[in-house]
Amino acid sequence: MIMKTLFTVALASALSFGAFSVQASDDLKELSTVNTNYKNVKITLKEGVGNAKVSILTPEGKLLSSRKVNVQDGNVVVPYNLTNLPAGEYQVKIVTNEDEVSYTVETMDQPIPASELPLMAYGKSLDENTVRLAVIGLLEPGVQVRIFASETGKMIHEERIDQPEGFTKNFSFDGMSSDEVYMEVSDAKGRTKTLFF
Repeated sequence: MIMKTLFTVALASALSFGAFSVQASDDLKELSTVNTNYKNVKITLKEGVGNAKVSILTPEGKLLSSRKVNVQDGNVVVPYNLTNLPAGEYQVKIVTNEDEVSYTVETMDQPIPASELPLMAYGKSLDENTVRLAVIGLLEPGVQVRIFASETGKMIHEERIDQPEGFTKNFSFDGMSSDEVYMEVSDAKGRTKTLFF
C-alpha cells in the first residue's frame, strides 16, 4: 500500500512538473517576439524574462550567432543583421534558466529601387536608313534622345520625348545608313544608355 501511495505521489509530481514546463514555455513565448524586415531580424524580450541566451541557427541547427542578455526593467531589443547570409529560413532560439522557445523566421533580399535599375532603352535597325527606339519602364516622362554620326561624333539630331511610362519611335536618316549612327538616351532620373545599330 505504501509503495502504491509513493508511486501515486511520484506520478502526480511528474505530471505537475510537466504542466509547469508547458506553462513556462507559454510564458516565454508571451514574453518574446521575433520580427523580420528583409534580412534584419529583431527579437524583443519583455520585462520578466531575466537572463537569456539568444541564438540564430540554420534550419539544420548549426549555430550562426549567439549572445547573452539580461532583461530587468523594461523590454530589450536584440537586433541581428543577416545581410551577409543567403535569404531563406533561420531559427531563433531563446533559452532561459527555466525554459527555451524557438521561432522560425524567413529572410528575403530587399528589392532594388526602380531608380537604381538601368534605363530600359532598346534600338533596332529596321532597314538601311531607319532605326526604331523603344523605351519602357519610365518613372516619369521626359526622355532626351541625341543621335550622333559614328565616324565624326557630331550630333545630327536631338529631341525630347515626354511620354509617360514608355514609347516606341522610328528615326530615318537621309544619306546615312543606320550603322553609321549611334544614340544616347537619357531619362528624367539621369539614367543614360548608348545604343549602336
